[in-house]
Amino acid sequence: MLVLVEVRGEQRDLDEAERLFDRQGWPVVTAFARGEGPSRGVLSEAAAARLYSVEVRFFGARNRRTERAAAWRVERLARSAGLEMYARRCELVDRDREQLTGWWAHTVAHRPPWVPAPRPLTAAARLRRAAVVSRARLSERRGRHDTGMMVTGTASEARRLSRMDLPGGSAPAAAVDVRPFHGRERRHIVPRREKDGERRSYQVMAWLLLMVFCAVVARQQSGLRVWAWTAAAALCLTGGARAAYGMFEAGGRRTSLLVFGAVAGFLLLVFIGPDAGGGARGGTPMEMLSLFVITVTAGGIWLLVRQWTWGEWLTWAAPLVFSAVVSLVVASGSLLHALYADSLGLTPDDLDVPGIWRAAAAAKLVSLLGYALFVPALWGIAKHVHLSYVNPAERLNVPLYVTVQVVAVLGCLSGALESAGDAVEDFRTAAVRKTAPPSYFGVEPEWTCVEPTVPAAKLASRGGALRPERPYLSFGEAGGTVSLWDEPAATAIQVPAEQVRLVPAADGRVRCAFSYARVPRDD
Repeated sequence: MLVLVEVRGEQRDLDEAERLFDRQGWPVVTAFARGEGPSRGVLSEAAAARLYSVEVRFFGARNRRTERAAAWRVERLARSAGLEMYARRCELVDRDREQLTGWWAHTVAHRPPWVPAPRPLTAAARLRRAAVVSRARLSERRGRHDTGMMVTGTASEARRLSRMDLPGGSAPAAAVDVRPFHGRERRHIVPRREKDGERRSYQVMAWLLLMVFCAVVARQQSGLRVWAWTAAAALCLTGGARAAYGMFEAGGRRTSLLVFGAVAGFLLLVFIGPDAGGGARGGTPMEMLSLFVITVTAGGIWLLVRQWTWGEWLTWAAPLVFSAVVSLVVASGSLLHALYADSLGLTPDDLDVPGIWRAAAAAKLVSLLGYALFVPALWGIAKHVHLSYVNPAERLNVPLYVTVQVVAVLGCLSGALESAGDAVEDFRTAAVRKTAPPSYFGVEPEWTCVEPTVPAAKLASRGGALRPERPYLSFGEAGGTVSLWDEPAATAIQVPAEQVRLVPAADGRVRCAFSYARVPRDD
């Protein structure tokens, strides 16, 4: 953005403003006193004011709010430096790079000379001539006659550049022609400028994602809601087709539509197509919503990272650092396992969980905390498109962001609590029904008959009295202690591993064949 910045104050204030411009990487195009130069007759004269034409550079989208975003940055710089500085005019500078077509230069000496036929050629002669020309063109496309020169531009520009006499270069040759990098079709295709083409590509991907989401939801509905969601999917398909049709300024539009139609058909086949048996398969609305959240989060975080400055790093990177710290903590002791054990009256040390399952639980926790990144991702997208509520000069933005982020992190932590709580509830239900309980990240409770190897008086059980005639849910041995679940008492019992022998049971309905009479007694 080319911004006309007015700085008011003494000479030291003007010098400080120039130093700030240089520190921000904003080149000063020109400077003049207010009421003089281009501002003569436009602004009144003021001895304590000076105008600077400054190139304000920042990341973001080019839209109708870009000019206002440049003014925000000037306002923020003025507040941070304590200067009286104003953005009086903001003008967009278009420096989008043109995507020039590339060409290889090659000789044409291999081409057959054109000799006019004295009489009409026979069909066989015409075929022989066409075969010779085709072989010559094919050898050109394979690069057998390239001169080692590459030029860019239109077809006519490329041909003239290849024959231009360049000082220090090789002698020009008139018998030189050019061929495009990517086949004959590039001769008539004019691509859009680089950033403009990227924007249209993102639009096509967004329309495709919305189309698939609406189609998946429509498959799960019934009645009029099916037609409503199907109409929405059709509108998204139309919007994507329009964006694909405009991918090139000239040429290649039919090919773009064909490619777009093929991609759209493939996505619909993957997400809502029938399987070989005729049944429905593909994604669900929740899976599509998760895919949408992941896509938005990844894109928004990237847009946010591009805009980071050292002053903003701690604020924006806090969720990432939080997730990294939590992942390091759970690598040594899984938080999910701790929550699971605490709900059953145990400790994590009572559960003999392999390291790979601790890592899996850590990955699960980090994935839950990853949803907390959705808030900074939305913030990054809002900053990229220069929405009003992310004005960098507004002081209430940071407290608002921190509040929303804390709420998001607490919501993710509640998801972790819910994961462990659901696992404990499933365990208790299986214990009541005497069925096999589900595993939870390496915790494999199983029905077991517990046979003491010492007299009842010497059995050192904690948490309750052991009744060997009925099976218990065993969590296995850890640290020389066997942890058992007493379903009638709804509590955990722990006994030393050397005082019992564990015998697997089919389920919780069997009766264990054990008698203390067979236990040897000490004299």
